[in-house]
Amino acid sequence: MLIGLGIRDVVLIESLDLSFGVGLTVLTGETGAGKSILLDALGLAVGARADPALVRRGASGAIATAIFELAADHPVWAWLGEKALPFAAGEDLVLRRSLTADGRSRAFVNDQPVSVSVLRELGSMVMEVHGQHETVGLLDARTHRSLLDGFGGLDQERAACASAWGDWRTARAAAAALEEDRRRAAEETETLAMQLAELDRLCPREGEEGALGEERALLGASEKILADIGAARDGLAGEGLVGRLAQAYRALDRARQRIVQAGVTPDGAVARLIEAAAEATDRALIETGEATAAVDAAAAAFEFEPDRLERVEERLFAVRALARKLETAPDDLPAFRVRTAARLSARGDADQALAQAHAAAVAAGAAFRDKAAALTAARRSAGERLAAAVRGELAPLKMDKARFRVVVEDLGDDRAGGSGSDRVAFEVATLPGAPFASLAAIASGGELARFALALKASLVSRGGGDQPLMIFDEVDHGVGGAVADAVGLRLKRLAAGGAQVLAVTHSPQVAARADAQWQVRKIGAGAGVRTSVTALGPVAREEEIARMLSGATVTDAARAAARALIHA
Repeated sequence: MLIGLGIRDVVLIESLDLSFGVGLTVLTGETGAGKSILLDALGLAVGARADPALVRRGASGAIATAIFELAADHPVWAWLGEKALPFAAGEDLVLRRSLTADGRSRAFVNDQPVSVSVLRELGSMVMEVHGQHETVGLLDARTHRSLLDGFGGLDQERAACASAWGDWRTARAAAAALEEDRRRAAEETETLAMQLAELDRLCPREGEEGALGEERALLGASEKILADIGAARDGLAGEGLVGRLAQAYRALDRARQRIVQAGVTPDGAVARLIEAAAEATDRALIETGEATAAVDAAAAAFEFEPDRLERVEERLFAVRALARKLETAPDDLPAFRVRTAARLSARGDADQALAQAHAAAVAAGAAFRDKAAALTAARRSAGERLAAAVRGELAPLKMDKARFRVVVEDLGDDRAGGSGSDRVAFEVATLPGAPFASLAAIASGGELARFALALKASLVSRGGGDQPLMIFDEVDHGVGGAVADAVGLRLKRLAAGGAQVLAVTHSPQVAARADAQWQVRKIGAGAGVRTSVTALGPVAREEEIARMLSGATVTDAARAAARALIHA
């Protein structure tokens, strides 16, 4: 609720600090005394349009500060958290606006600078204004659905619908994600199939690149290697080395025989040396033969096909090119092929998962529609009750010819959300036979204010919940007697149970219903005229209501009538 209003240099108010309580507070005073200035200052503090004309003449600027005391679970605190605006638990909400004479303004929330739009949105959460020319909130069709739900006590139905909506949204998101995965998988499958085909055509082997590289290097040097091998063969072949070794061996063998014929002992020193020489020559003959065979084998190994080098190079280049294309190492190509084949075979499971996700989304959608349909039916039932309640309020307010209805239209899945799929609109026809139209179509300012009062009285009477500050500006304009008394009675009902209502009135019947009454009047003269606000005690209040009843001259009869109204 609003607990304080500070005003500095606004029109005729130089400095004023007001404290507010719960219940019905009325502002009374003669026409032109400045009652609207208080509302203008409050509007400035909560983000209304900043008119430079509000700055008091001669002042450099105006300041309006509104202080609200709100419950710990009030939506304002969560909203401030979402906007990253700092606040402390248990503190008041302080909205402040400054306005310079040249039209520049600044906005603050708990002394933190903010945009005017932030101030305006906060103001709409803590205050409603219902007057002859504006009815903030009720005229906005976007508020009608939540107002109807509050009236009908549809918290459980809304919660069930919101839960079902969340389940459906989650299920649809899961199916959409799998759809996207499948689309990407289809593109990837084509790529994988092409890669696997290339791998199958090439059929790379493990370690093949290294082997091909070595063979290529060997083939490149084969001509010179063969020449060297040929030279070695020439050195070993023919009657050269082998013939001379054979001749030497035969000569040493004859020498051994002559030593035996000469009767020289075989164990002698000379005989042993000749025997050793013969054995070494024999080994040389054998190893020369082996060397010749090895050279012949090496020469035979280089008997390649004529185009072998070209084919090795083509294969090596193909292996390396495919590895680059697949962004892997050449030696990893066989393992890459195994992985590619495995990924392709796994694609079949995706279709089954997608089918299950679609089925889950369809089931969740059906569940949501059931909950939304139940909420729609509950809203229509609540709408009929609200229309009946408003009609009951209109007759005492001299609007018995007016008709009111609540339109609940199911817009289907395209407009569905956590609050269901309904469009809710309050419509009225003020003249017999006239078509129904929006509340904004009510042309008469007095009728608009009284209709807002009837609607608010009906809404608050059934499940209204926590109510913001409600301001009614001359809701009793143009009526008197029993109608004015009916207005006062409904304002009093709105203010019951700890609610807060502020009303500007010229009606003594309305003023007599108030819990607190302030008198607004002008003091001074000429350029020094100022607006003052005085909280009236019991005696002064009786005198003020008597003035409202009798005019300039307050009579004893008027005082008696005032006492009767106050204590009625």
